[in-house]
Amino acid sequence: MVSDDRVGPPVTGGERDTLRAFLDYHRATLAMKCEGLTDEELRQRSMPPSTLSLLGLVRHMAEVERAWFRRAFEDHDAPMVWSDTIDFQAAYDASASTRAEAFAAWEAEVANSRRVEREAASLDLAGYQPRWGKEVSLRMVMTHVLLEYGRHNGHADLLREGIDGTVGA
Repeated sequence: MVSDDRVGPPVTGGERDTLRAFLDYHRATLAMKCEGLTDEELRQRSMPPSTLSLLGLVRHMAEVERAWFRRAFEDHDAPMVWSDTIDFQAAYDASASTRAEAFAAWEAEVANSRRVEREAASLDLAGYQPRWGKEVSLRMVMTHVLLEYGRHNGHADLLREGIDGTVGA
């Protein structure tokens, strides 16, 4: 049984607090889906030819956090974690990765993203997304990353169920 220690988002509140809470809720959801599994189970792939695994999702979300917060608001040239060519798919191949390695990278990027958001004067903070070649607001980035988590947490649900039958939130 997986424990559910997530803090649910507020049902009332301002835009920034709501975005922050939903983002943290989805971050906690990904961590919860990986709770209690061995490295081998975390590397278990969905089905051929996909390389998708829970550990691959953690690695991918580290890349997403880095690309959308660090690269947009701090260092446009910061290298990605697992790809020299900004290939988000490369992170999915976690065949040689460990929980410790993947979670350390992901948690570091989440901490950096939280700091960027916390230090921003407003959601209107403009950054530059090098991949798109356009300016983006912190509001847009938070929304985009939230949607990435929502999408991939659906994948995590299915992957976890396939590993040990655990289902739900």
